[in-house]
Amino acid sequence: MKIKKDLPLRVGVGIALLNESNKVFVGRRIDNPNNLWQMPQGGVDKNETFINAAKRELEEETGVKTTRLVREIDDLLTYNLPKNLLGKIWKGKYRGQKQKWFIMKFMGNKNEININTKNPEFLDWKWIDPSALPDIVVNFKMNIYKRMAKELTFEN
Repeated sequence: MKIKKDLPLRVGVGIALLNESNKVFVGRRIDNPNNLWQMPQGGVDKNETFINAAKRELEEETGVKTTRLVREIDDLLTYNLPKNLLGKIWKGKYRGQKQKWFIMKFMGNKNEININTKNPEFLDWKWIDPSALPDIVVNFKMNIYKRMAKELTFEN
């Protein structure tokens, strides 16, 4: 088995979806028994652009299609999986993710939000103040959520 440092980072996207009050969408993952939350995110398919991946993932996880792109974060933000998850997530092929993040404004009707999708990832969802992002996430994604909390503070 490859050791952690030899495994690549999975290329992904993340979406900070803001409502009209500049609260950010978070979902409680079905596969997380610790009642922690996350913003929509996912992998980039072969030959797919970051923005197209972000729109696809957002729709797959939340049903949301009606958005306006506010801003793209310049850097790729990364995290490493903890040892107890290595070999379990993504069939053991990656040690973590490098993600392109997008800030989007939800422009649709609240009935558009539907987490009961074809392959549901969330049990529940809510809008929270961006400053609360570091308080609701798994530890290994903390650096990303702190950065996004700062980025979103400037959007308000």
